[in-house]
Amino acid sequence: MDVLERIGEQVKTNPVVIYMKGTPQFPQCGFSMRASAALQECGVPFAYVNVLQDPEIFENLPRYADWPTFPQIYIDGELVGGCDITLELHAGGQLKSMMEEAAAKHA
Repeated sequence: MDVLERIGEQVKTNPVVIYMKGTPQFPQCGFSMRASAALQECGVPFAYVNVLQDPEIFENLPRYADWPTFPQIYIDGELVGGCDITLELHAGGQLKSMMEEAAAKHA
């Protein structure tokens, strides 16, 4: 399977997925740490991909949705954005409802 197909499969099969440097338990950059913390605070399970452990995804993910930086958060198959957008959505209360709706659709 080609790397872009693999990314597409991960995005479509997980209601919420974050592509990040490190893991939610051990983030490897501040942006990944803040974005994954916002997701965790919503209390809705989510998947993650540590791009540092998969060089192929690290190199090609920016091409997938034309977004150049990490982390990248996908909800219900759509790119939400990176750290700043995720934190804004969380502060405004929309992030949790977006995650809950996506989880309900995939249940």
